[in-house]
Amino acid sequence: MSFDIPEYTANSTALGSLRILEAIKNLKLRKTKYYQASSSEMFGKQNKGISQNEKTPFHPMSIYGVSKVFSYYTTIYYREAFGIFACNGILFNHESPRRGPTFVTKKIVQGLVRIKQNKQLSLTLGNLYAVRDWGHAKDYVESMWKILQYKKPDDWVIATNEELTVKEFINRCAKKLDIKLIWKNKGINEIGIDKNTNKIIIKIDKKYFRPGEVDFLKGNYSKAKKLLKWRPKYKSSSLIDDMIKYELDLYE
Repeated sequence: MSFDIPEYTANSTALGSLRILEAIKNLKLRKTKYYQASSSEMFGKQNKGISQNEKTPFHPMSIYGVSKVFSYYTTIYYREAFGIFACNGILFNHESPRRGPTFVTKKIVQGLVRIKQNKQLSLTLGNLYAVRDWGHAKDYVESMWKILQYKKPDDWVIATNEELTVKEFINRCAKKLDIKLIWKNKGINEIGIDKNTNKIIIKIDKKYFRPGEVDFLKGNYSKAKKLLKWRPKYKSSSLIDDMIKYELDLYE
């Protein structure tokens, strides 16, 4: 959405947080604790292989990421200037069966299940080689709670420190659905073929590539592990299981 309607994104994502913090300040809500949903998209363009932590410089590559950086520093400003219990949780991608269909994990799981059920012919995607750190929303909501229970307001990276490409995510989903994928060609012409039917079920379209591509995101949550005693309980495999089960249940 932020690529199609950047002004809408900035208005809600950046100014939205400012309005809430202003309300807390002006109404003198001293007992209120504020949690800012910051994002790994703030890191944007990073060196491959190096995980990001609370000290990693931001380099956002979308108006969404830029807006989140605005909200991040707005939160710190209101915390330091006005004594508000305002925290930043820099959460990496957190997924669940409730994910919307425009997000790539949901699109992949939903698409492959539909293909398996003969409800859909193929799945069209963009950059297969973007690397992401995908965790389960159940774990991440617990981290939000822990952040707000900590003795002082602070900023925290929440992640799994596990990296997967979009293509690896597809392969894992396909394997769990007993779809034998064969990949052919490269770049924009790369395709995924179902070995059992010999049909092309995955295609690439350049319209799904970002104007400013973010190739690598992986979080280092060592601070949260040490101080919040938080660590992810769900692996990417069990996350995929949950998402697939939800889609299959729709057909049963």
